[in-house]
Amino acid sequence: GTRPEAIKMAPVIRSLRSSNHIDAVVCSTSQHGKMLQQVFDLFAIKPDIDLAVMEPNQQLNMLFSNVVREVDRMLDTVEPDWVLVHGDTTTAAASAIAAFNKSIRIGHVEAGLRTWNMAQPWPEEMNRTVIDSFADHCYAPTLISKENLQRQGIVSDRIFVTGNTVIDAFNDMSDIIDKDEKLSSDLAARFSYLTEKPHVVLVTGHRRENFGDGIRNMCHALKRIAERGDTMIIYPVHLNPNVKIPVERILKNDPSIKLIEPLDYASFVYLMKQASVILTDSGGIQEEASSLGKPILVMRSVTERPEAVEAGIVKLVGTDPDNIVRFVKAYLQKVKTPNPPVSNPYGDGTAAEKIISALINAT
Repeated sequence: GTRPEAIKMAPVIRSLRSSNHIDAVVCSTSQHGKMLQQVFDLFAIKPDIDLAVMEPNQQLNMLFSNVVREVDRMLDTVEPDWVLVHGDTTTAAASAIAAFNKSIRIGHVEAGLRTWNMAQPWPEEMNRTVIDSFADHCYAPTLISKENLQRQGIVSDRIFVTGNTVIDAFNDMSDIIDKDEKLSSDLAARFSYLTEKPHVVLVTGHRRENFGDGIRNMCHALKRIAERGDTMIIYPVHLNPNVKIPVERILKNDPSIKLIEPLDYASFVYLMKQASVILTDSGGIQEEASSLGKPILVMRSVTERPEAVEAGIVKLVGTDPDNIVRFVKAYLQKVKTPNPPVSNPYGDGTAAEKIISALINAT
């Protein structure tokens, strides 16, 4: 349903479709619409079914009920043995419940991430916890995720530690950018303004719990960072009006801040590779960027992905402007040459293979 889901499920879809043992049907709810289509185009994914559930200004409860209703109808048509859902979105939770109510087995990709705080991330913490409670297979990215599942009371034979599929996708795209001279040249030309300043700060900010004061605080911090004069800030702005309106109101017309449309995945991976510092409230970016040895500052007070924090790769900075500015300036002062790649705590790029193996062995 969402852009991150499509990125993280792309390696799984590819592995499913190359298997001689599995007939894979891809269903999209189109929760993210235009941003989702970018990923489908990049990974050459054409959904077999598109439910197109989104409506203007749709609230969470209406979205949830629409997904349950439309997925229920789809399941009657397809009659699958398994339904795979990803992560913590409304699409994932509603689809899993629809499958559960039809006694269809469920595999939960990226299971077991927890903050143990239902308000952060909201509503994702609840969605993920609920799916894990009844999924037949829980594909945990890390040992910490497995321990979280066991703490919830989920028996070990339902848990498979696979790594995170986003590392599969990120490694593939990073290699393509490095090896495809035309693509690399096109991306360099598209983002030629990166060379205008010594430092590049890549920003994403869009989480629901940060709507309002959180987003506004992030923007005020960015304005102060831009005042340094030596930093180019790149912010692909989420299309949700709760993000887009305040960001454009506060940050437009600043020559050191580039507000751009949401990017295709290849472009975003390229920007991550070019950045001096990555400033985000995203979950998935914490995982992807951990391979790059770049400072990753997370504008949240808690994270369901503690592995990179414990490894010293990620720093939680919250949304207080003073705190954000202080840490960005501190890391920029340290930036001279890119750090060497580090061992990513979220996997080795073989998660999709492990998931498919678990499915085949269960059928």
